[in-house]
Amino acid sequence: MFRTHTLGDLNKTDVGKKVTLSGWINKRRDLGSMIFIDLRDRYGKTQLVLDPEVSSIAYEKAKDFKNEWVISITGEVVLREKVNPNIKTGEIEVVVEDTQVLSKAKTTPFSIFDDKTQTNEELRLKYRYLDIRREPLLEKLKIRHLAMQETRNFFSENGFLEVTTPSLCKSTPEGARDYLVPSRLFAGNFYALPQSPQIFKQLLMVGSIDKYFQIVTCFRDEDPRADRQPEFTQIDVEMSFDGKEKLFSLVEEHLKRVFRKCKNIDIKIPFKRMSHFESLEKYGTDKPDLRFEMEFHRIDDIAKKSTFAIFLDVLKTNGCIKAINVKGGVDLSRKKLDNFTAFVNPFGLKGLAFIKKTDNTLSSNITKFFKEDVLKELENKLDIQNGDLIIIAAEKEGIVNQALDHLRRKIASDRNLIKENVFKFLWVDDFPLFEFDEENNRLKAMHHPFTAPCTKDLDVLEKEPLKVRADAYDLVLNGYEIAGGSQRIYDSSLQAQIFKLLNLSDVEIRQKFGFFIDALKYGTPPHGGIAYGFDRLIMMLTNTDNIRDVIAFPKTLKGLDLMSEAPCEVSEDQLNDLNIKTKDFHPITW
Repeated sequence: MFRTHTLGDLNKTDVGKKVTLSGWINKRRDLGSMIFIDLRDRYGKTQLVLDPEVSSIAYEKAKDFKNEWVISITGEVVLREKVNPNIKTGEIEVVVEDTQVLSKAKTTPFSIFDDKTQTNEELRLKYRYLDIRREPLLEKLKIRHLAMQETRNFFSENGFLEVTTPSLCKSTPEGARDYLVPSRLFAGNFYALPQSPQIFKQLLMVGSIDKYFQIVTCFRDEDPRADRQPEFTQIDVEMSFDGKEKLFSLVEEHLKRVFRKCKNIDIKIPFKRMSHFESLEKYGTDKPDLRFEMEFHRIDDIAKKSTFAIFLDVLKTNGCIKAINVKGGVDLSRKKLDNFTAFVNPFGLKGLAFIKKTDNTLSSNITKFFKEDVLKELENKLDIQNGDLIIIAAEKEGIVNQALDHLRRKIASDRNLIKENVFKFLWVDDFPLFEFDEENNRLKAMHHPFTAPCTKDLDVLEKEPLKVRADAYDLVLNGYEIAGGSQRIYDSSLQAQIFKLLNLSDVEIRQKFGFFIDALKYGTPPHGGIAYGFDRLIMMLTNTDNIRDVIAFPKTLKGLDLMSEAPCEVSEDQLNDLNIKTKDFHPITW
């Protein structure tokens, strides 16, 4: 037997017991007359004492021990003279009577016990199995497990069935690029790895499984982004005969349980709600961070009363003018304001206007273009007080929104307005059903083509499709979209109509979705669902902004696995088996 207890188990009630422990040597201290070892496993640490008067053999062996060796010991639990309050076993230590080396270790490329030291991320990814030994990553993986466990418990208790959907499926490239898997038996044919189980979970609703959930791995061959991975985990949920309100309530209760379990925090439900239009109007984004203020205020009606040519020209070309009030921002220097202007330039905004209020007076190089009563109107609309700084942007609405959104976040970060362990949830709904793809000159689905249109907008679906709202919703937490879903189309003729609006021919519809359209004709219940980005949720629960920090074996930003060196070249025999010939080969330097 290698152990009777883990290294986080023992306390003063175990004093006098003979125990066997195994683990990694975290730290070794040789004081000459005695050797002390901190032995570590994933449960904690226990201090070992090697005293030559107790066992000279064990003491002599320990002289050669090195950090990260795996050893097993037998000894007696005793009280420590000085309690260590920083570890669970800090009241006791174990006097070693016998020890055995189970596995020796090379010198590690970075420190394991000194986990506060910043280590190059690429090095940690290459030796990920060593990084997992360190407390920061290990604790995040424990929280990930707790969230997964609580999720399964919650949905099972609420009558949901966890059903596994296929990992090899049909390629229906309507969103991101698919990862393709060639068929050996049917040359020239390919499976796709699922971007989501969307069609399968809807087919489960057709099959009478009215409450489905799954914790599922999905795959998207997307362009690199810091908060994305080529393979990621979703909590997938679908329900029949229950509408949006029931789903919202269920998701809120689920997240309340997860946050209580993982962070011992009681989040307030129900969550705040906002339409897509209102979110863009007030924050310039459909993923606003509500932990701080600085709402946008549209001031077109005030700006048009000025004689400021830049504002008037923007309004003539159907642009917009928005302002934010930075409370107490009057202390910001001219250099800082110039930096703000430089910051928004890459978003297409050529400049910013600034107004400060001190001693009950508005000061700016643009106030001369406004009459006194118009300035008073501006003060009232923006609630301008002494010490406030007003920032104004004028351009096309999309440019203004994007620039001010990023600037708002930057100011909040620079001025330490974002508090830790504050969680602001927001439901955003009433998205447009379609958006226009300028590059391909056609409509595309804003979410996916199975999203139901709002019933109130069905009468304009054919003639004015861009005015149609989707019965879709996103859940935003602290500026991140952590879940998204919709009520689904359950009428085959409406689904076919949507496909045609997306410029799919009858042949394409039949080829890509024929089996699904057929299924809708066999009695389909009203249904809807949602998918959580599980990795992003764990990011929020563990206070990290790096998605790789919450995945055991992640890929780099370029999709590389530095540890196993994947992707890699395969043999000609393997390619021949699959009837594949490669056009080019780009070797990877590891």
